[in-house]
Amino acid sequence: MSVHYITKVNHTKLMHPVTSVEEYRELRNSARNLAADDKKQMVQMSYSCTIPTHVVESLKAKGEPVIYALKGNATVSRSVGMDVDLDADAPDLEAKLKDMEQHILDMQEPLGLLMLERSATKGLHVVFRRRPNLTHEQNLQWASDLLEIEFDKAAKDITRVFFTPPCDGHLIFVSPELFDNTPWQEDESSEAEGSESAEAEDAESGSSSADEATGTEADGSESATGSDSSEASSTAESKAPLSYCGIPYKAIIDKWWELQNGGKEPVKSNRDVFTYELALALRHICGFDRKLMDSIIPSYDGFPHAEKMKCIDSALSRERTKMPQELRNVLSELKHLSTDNQLSSRLEFDLEGEASADVELYTTTLPKLPQGVSDSVKAVGPGLALPIIVASCPAIGALATHVRLKIDGRYNSLNLISYITGEAASGKGRIDEIVEEWMHEIRETDKIYLQKEEEWRIKKRDAKNKKEQPEEPRFPRRMLTLNNTVANLAECLGRTQGLHAFSFTPEADIVSKQWRSNISDFSVLMRMSFDASRYEREARSVEAAHAHIDNLRWNLVMCGTPDALYRLVPNTTDGFQSRLALACMPDNTYAPRRKHPYVLTDRHIERIRQIAHLLPLMDGKIDLPRLHDKADQWLERVRIEAMKNGDDAQARQRFRLWVTVMRMVTCIMLCKVAENLIKEHGLQGAEERLRQDPGLWREMIARYQTPQMLSLFDTLANYLLDNAMRYFRDRIESDRSSRNYATRPGKRILRGKNDSIFERLDPIFTYEMAMQMSVAVKGANVTPMAVRQMLKNWRNQELITPTLDGRYQKISTTL
Repeated sequence: MSVHYITKVNHTKLMHPVTSVEEYRELRNSARNLAADDKKQMVQMSYSCTIPTHVVESLKAKGEPVIYALKGNATVSRSVGMDVDLDADAPDLEAKLKDMEQHILDMQEPLGLLMLERSATKGLHVVFRRRPNLTHEQNLQWASDLLEIEFDKAAKDITRVFFTPPCDGHLIFVSPELFDNTPWQEDESSEAEGSESAEAEDAESGSSSADEATGTEADGSESATGSDSSEASSTAESKAPLSYCGIPYKAIIDKWWELQNGGKEPVKSNRDVFTYELALALRHICGFDRKLMDSIIPSYDGFPHAEKMKCIDSALSRERTKMPQELRNVLSELKHLSTDNQLSSRLEFDLEGEASADVELYTTTLPKLPQGVSDSVKAVGPGLALPIIVASCPAIGALATHVRLKIDGRYNSLNLISYITGEAASGKGRIDEIVEEWMHEIRETDKIYLQKEEEWRIKKRDAKNKKEQPEEPRFPRRMLTLNNTVANLAECLGRTQGLHAFSFTPEADIVSKQWRSNISDFSVLMRMSFDASRYEREARSVEAAHAHIDNLRWNLVMCGTPDALYRLVPNTTDGFQSRLALACMPDNTYAPRRKHPYVLTDRHIERIRQIAHLLPLMDGKIDLPRLHDKADQWLERVRIEAMKNGDDAQARQRFRLWVTVMRMVTCIMLCKVAENLIKEHGLQGAEERLRQDPGLWREMIARYQTPQMLSLFDTLANYLLDNAMRYFRDRIESDRSSRNYATRPGKRILRGKNDSIFERLDPIFTYEMAMQMSVAVKGANVTPMAVRQMLKNWRNQELITPTLDGRYQKISTTL
């Protein structure tokens, strides 16, 4: 018997043994599971495999927790998990379920029933004792024949997991015997089941994460190896070429070279680099399996096996990220070329699952979020967790305007600039209402100021020709529209009385259109606001806008398409791009419409506003050394990785990104402080405590530097770095390789008079010689027109004179 609780870390499912009925019920009735309104968010359990005994003993001897990877596990347990699906649209579904439940309970003894539950949607999950003389699939068929119930043949390998709803209304029966996690005849069963599991892994390579992401019951996507269980079928499958979702890896690799290298395979001069790039992509559909990658990647142009494996190992050692777009394009091309409808639909399902898996890569590593932030996530759903966090943090930083965080020995405000990018109709509009609730109090105050300004404008119009004019009010409005001029915006920023201004736009093109000719001015304002620098604007006219701001504090959140992003950031060399926290909406191109969409409820609004009300009361300087140490560790890891790969873009990007993430994590920790104060004293009591004891919040936030909270730094930093590289890597590399950009200095050299083109030429030279010397000095980009202009200039300066034979003779030897 066996039951294991499944978690996912860095895209890998891990098994945690459950040892008692009490622990089992506690996991099922956890806050996360009770709040889940979609089954793919529910707790997952595994019943058919277990952790090898030697692994358990080794981990216990080291004092380490007993955790083991699910994928590829070939150790069968003493129990078998079976998934039973019914027609969800059947009119008598409830009656059929009740009859089936009673029938299974009546067969408890002959079946060896260990657990019976209703699934989250349309069927049952049955766990029974394994028959040792039968294979895993034969066990499922035996139980199916005994109960006269058809089981889900798409969920027949031992590593399948079950989405597990809360106990009430779902858990019908559970036996204490279920929690014996020792293997059944470990040595024999491992060998028998190993081939079955390996076949499924080779064929599906990562389908379990796709199944989970799309909510397939019991991870039951269609099995790539088919449903036939005869020996002849098994033999045929074992001889079939290795494939991914039914497509041979050879076809994928051939298409890769067609799209990436004009159909040419690597040769001796580039095979190491190209093999590394191929392995870097293929690892995502090979389950990060070194042995599988070795078998499918050829040794191009006599590539020694040891050298090829170095390329594969180097690719596998890289940090796990999203599936590369280039590989997505390859799979998409093969899907459209396929004439097999079943194959095409399987691949389309997997591509959709991979898009969801990209989201899970980060969301599964998020710690428990505090009040306000967690409510923001619940209002939009887990798929938008990272974008809504990136959008909320600038608002939180603006509310906590009196907080100064120590970074590298300097104290500065929580200044943040976020951009949420996504395709049209990707759900960016959901962010608007969340940000509005965070800034509700400031917005209401600004409405009063706007009303008074409107009253002044009416009086101004009425007194147009009068001698006495009404005095213009100068209110400290903090919610500033971006549909404004540079002068007016500068003046408004100068009136905030040292507090943070805040701007939000659901359409970033408002900025590009309004500031089209002054986009560099906008960039300057943003860069100075990120650093809280001194900003001054002078004007000779008394009526013209002017500003003198000691520390410019202005947080922004912008939403838009990738196209709008590039119009907002036309180049990457002025420093604006590296100050931008870039989030990406998940790809919903093929996502089905949710019948019950996530909504911002009154409770979410109330809890967000409670936290927002307390944040302005936190005033003072803070030093978070453990958070700083976490940032240093991440910086060093990225530095080493970038250095190994010669990745200048990534190495440069890290310098400001870690500062952004430190500020974001601090924002979320401030919400944790407010949450605990509300829990202990209520909203009014929390407000009184903060007013009476101004240093209380600093003491509390220092205690919240827990490993769970600090893990948020890695998640956010990796996410932001991944997005920055995704959208700007090519532009960064292109901008910095431009001749118009001064690259990093090389070794300084003393230049003499003979270093010029003129001095290097012979006393009598031809145009071709001048062209060759220009290329040698300036590079291959020299044009014939430029050389002719250079010769013309020399003639005008009387440095050369043309000869009768069409050559040139120097008149002077100095330039």
